[in-house]
Amino acid sequence: MPRNVAQKLIESHLIEGEMTPGSPIEIRIDQTLTQDATGTLVMLSLEAIGIDRVKTEASVQYVDHNLLQIDNLNPDDHLFLESACRRFGIWHSRPGNGISHVVHMQRFGEPGKSLLGSDSHTPAAGALGMLAIGAGGLDVALAMSGEPFPMAMPEIFGVRLVGKLPDWVSAKDVILEMLRRHGVSGGVGKIIEYYGSGLSSLSAMDRHVIANMGAELGATTTVFPSDGEVKRFLDSEGRAECWVKLAADDGCVYDQHDEIDLSGLEPLIAKPSSPGNVVAVSEVVGEEIYQAYIGSSANPGWRDFAVVAEIVRGKTVPPAMSFDINPTSRQLLEMLIADGRLGTLVAAGARIHQAGCNGCIGMGQAPAIGRNSLRTTPRNFPGRSGTKEDSVFLCSPETAAASALTGKITDPRSLDMPYPRLRHPEKTVATMALLDAPPPPEESRSVRLVKGPNIRSLPEFDPLPDTLELPAILKMGDDVSTDEIMPAGAKVLPYRSNIQKIDDFSFERIDTTYLERARAVRSSTGHAVIGGENYGQGSSREHAAIAPRNLGLRAVLVKSFARIHRQNLVNYGVLPLMFAEPGDYERLDKGDVLIMRDLHRTLNAGADVSLEVEGKDSISTKHGLTDKQIAVILEGGLINWRRKRLASEP
Repeated sequence: MPRNVAQKLIESHLIEGEMTPGSPIEIRIDQTLTQDATGTLVMLSLEAIGIDRVKTEASVQYVDHNLLQIDNLNPDDHLFLESACRRFGIWHSRPGNGISHVVHMQRFGEPGKSLLGSDSHTPAAGALGMLAIGAGGLDVALAMSGEPFPMAMPEIFGVRLVGKLPDWVSAKDVILEMLRRHGVSGGVGKIIEYYGSGLSSLSAMDRHVIANMGAELGATTTVFPSDGEVKRFLDSEGRAECWVKLAADDGCVYDQHDEIDLSGLEPLIAKPSSPGNVVAVSEVVGEEIYQAYIGSSANPGWRDFAVVAEIVRGKTVPPAMSFDINPTSRQLLEMLIADGRLGTLVAAGARIHQAGCNGCIGMGQAPAIGRNSLRTTPRNFPGRSGTKEDSVFLCSPETAAASALTGKITDPRSLDMPYPRLRHPEKTVATMALLDAPPPPEESRSVRLVKGPNIRSLPEFDPLPDTLELPAILKMGDDVSTDEIMPAGAKVLPYRSNIQKIDDFSFERIDTTYLERARAVRSSTGHAVIGGENYGQGSSREHAAIAPRNLGLRAVLVKSFARIHRQNLVNYGVLPLMFAEPGDYERLDKGDVLIMRDLHRTLNAGADVSLEVEGKDSISTKHGLTDKQIAVILEGGLINWRRKRLASEP
């Protein structure tokens, strides 16, 4: 049977299950990626489970999110992560070395391999022909310990690309077009696979842009074939030996199909405050802006900065314009220094920031209140920038640069200049100098974890009771993001390794009274929350599950879940339920008491849970949990479940 690329990747890593969409499968993981906003919990989980050394081909810990050192909290965590890498046998990428996704693609990515990362933008590596999936930290920790990764077999969504991008239109406009057509939930339960003659004009880093933001469609991952463009990329990075060809078979089929004529695209922009709120740039031309921000994992390549340098060459941005250049790796900085383009950006008025995630995750570069910010970042959820009342637009580097020069949203096609023609250097300044290799096992075992005063062991969670009587203390609408459940930014993320502190910020962007009400019932009944469609979209940040669980959250009832957050709830023993009848959402109110009886027998039988509601009719739910997920929830979470398994092994 002819296979597409996604099917070939899954088939070559399949451990258990049938490749029928929706069926439970388990796949072998070759590589893992962790970053510091989630990696501290991964390392604490490895310690809690009792792992001696990771069993993957390569596991890499990047320090790219929490780079601001305004007190001891972040540097203490940096030291902890460095010691954990030496203890458990993990590569360590130092602070300032760059954003995980681009550095991993440059130094470790290999076509045909599988990659599991504790960051929702891990699918960026699909640009190389990898099976790269974002997950919660506990799932990544288990993969590092040798466990296969469980998931539902996705549908394969084939997107045929034809034509060639016109001047002033780039890869960011391709993924914005996908978001305009399909919205932020159009990829849920699917792998998006791009193919067709249009690929020949898209470089590996162009494909990275598209694969990275497939996460904003809710997709499990995005894949591209491994072709001549991937070979050229690996050769330029000094890793030609890693290339293998990977292409779809003639006659293969897809579960869903779309086609994009690249030559017909125009500059696009996502208006506040959703990546799916996409319109043509021409529809918002003239709106004044305060900030133009270049960089992030969504536009990390040399071309994305070089084209901006050429657009602003010999010019200066207007007064009061914050022209922020966010380098994505130390390697990129060296290249821009070597070719003189960093100087060009500085001369135009650019503010140069350290290599890392920075403003994309709310770590600096927050915009002024009430002013528009144009960014090449992947997300513009409310408040993510660090400014509560922010107004963030997502666009291409070309649109951001053109707008920086005029002080207004500008269609780059209106500039009085030819489109810059760039030729990527045949060889980069690739180096492994700031990537620390893991020591041999005998040396690792003598390493002691360096724990500063802010680093706390993970809380212990009890098994699921057989009966729950839970007040629903929060009711939310559709598309609630993990940024709203647990904010990021310089105020919150320094407590990422201290769950007992970070839970103070749970749901604060939705309801500032949640914390007080959750603590009032934590020791007695616990509580539930209610949501709409696509609950938990966005970041893989498992703090959005573990912190509310630490405050007594036992069940979440919604219309539908985003994939990673649903699994994170399972991993911490929270029961994820969905309305069997979507109209029942309207029947429930904040304050209703939800009663669930005989849970152990019901779940072990694979049956759905019926909710008694005090003073109202009962409500039917569905859960779609696998046998393993049910076992994990009953044990009170994945750590308890894994410990029990380790104890039973000979």
